[in-house]
Amino acid sequence: MNPVVISVCVMLALALMRVNVVVALTFSAVLGGLVGGLSISDTISAFEGGLGGGATIALSYAMLGTFAVAISRSGITDVLAHSVIRKLNARPTDANTATFKYVVLVLLGLLAISSQNAIPVHIAFIPIVIPPLLHVFQRLKLDRRLVACVLTFGLIMPYMVLPVGFGGIFLNNILLKNLNDNGLDVVASQVPTAMLLPAAGMVVGLLVATFISYRQPRQYSEKDVLSAEPENQGIQSRNLWVAAIAIVAALSVQLMAGSMIVGSLAGFMVFTFGGVIRWKDTQDVFTKGVHMMAMIGFIMITAAGFAAVMKATGGVESLVASLSGSIGENKPLAAFLMLVVGLLVTMGIGSSFSTIPIIATIYVPLSLAFGFSPMATIALVGTAAALGDAGSPASDSTLGPTSGLNADGQHEHIWDTVVPTFIHYNLPLIAFGWLAAMVL
Repeated sequence: MNPVVISVCVMLALALMRVNVVVALTFSAVLGGLVGGLSISDTISAFEGGLGGGATIALSYAMLGTFAVAISRSGITDVLAHSVIRKLNARPTDANTATFKYVVLVLLGLLAISSQNAIPVHIAFIPIVIPPLLHVFQRLKLDRRLVACVLTFGLIMPYMVLPVGFGGIFLNNILLKNLNDNGLDVVASQVPTAMLLPAAGMVVGLLVATFISYRQPRQYSEKDVLSAEPENQGIQSRNLWVAAIAIVAALSVQLMAGSMIVGSLAGFMVFTFGGVIRWKDTQDVFTKGVHMMAMIGFIMITAAGFAAVMKATGGVESLVASLSGSIGENKPLAAFLMLVVGLLVTMGIGSSFSTIPIIATIYVPLSLAFGFSPMATIALVGTAAALGDAGSPASDSTLGPTSGLNADGQHEHIWDTVVPTFIHYNLPLIAFGWLAAMVL
């Protein structure tokens, strides 16, 4: 009767039944609060108190949507998409189409990986780059579930093994710090090494998705995506230069200010002052951007309330602590259950970064009591935290890909992003994380 287990299971069941994710999260949060012993007023108070935690990311999505619409008005993404389509038309053989397909997937994967370290914009690039490429995906008959898996891989795997950018925050600032704070004597160089084997599970999942699960062509209907306005009928080179400057400005300001909101605003203002967006049209552009990203924003806001209720019940701590009294002396079972609990906790909270401080307090002494080596303990805690990031309906690693792939309404968040990423990443992560705990 643990409130976290019940809430997460109910939330996932409702989502799989195609109940709106916001409704599923809200209902599950209230149910979890009541099961956890909170009164209805305390549950609602905790839920409403946590909503503000998702406001920043929701506004970030709204501004990114606005920036994406502004970019589409310039025509720069149309030029990119049309150039690829022209090459496809020039060489329409099956072999060339297959080559283009894998080139596109590799480039998207590299872009997603670089968004975590080389150019640490995280998910900000997705609603800008992906919508204009949907026509290309349609021409290639590319299964968007595969694209979702590629993007999610690039958003998660780098922070597990590369100690730069977001990986530096995850591995050094959070994971290493919490391991040391709880009595595990390890150094920074050991952390990414211990995470290599669990990360190999992500690679296996990506290969399975690419060459087995979603290799067959999938047909989508032709729809207008960020439909071209009359200004786009004749694309001006001046507009392309303004768009290039706006993108550079948005990236530079985001990196300096550490805010997607300010970065997107800076890029949008460049479009406005550059004449691509007329002053009288700014309201219309902003409305279209918010419309495109509104559902993602509401999910993030609701997920913050859900996480607040779970923390208020104390269910996360009791769930983790209950492991020590129920496993006995079975070391393999201990490793497996710690990973499963990490999966449940992260899917409920929606962030692997926020999970580590909660589970490390119990997992480190528990791992040492079972005789796991320091390297195995790193792998257990790190993998338990990363688990669920790929399969949570409220994780930005799944919401980000959906925000771009569903720009024309043909990509369903749960069945086309969450379920594929859960199957291809969470299950291999459990297997390879368990193997790492046994062999390290």
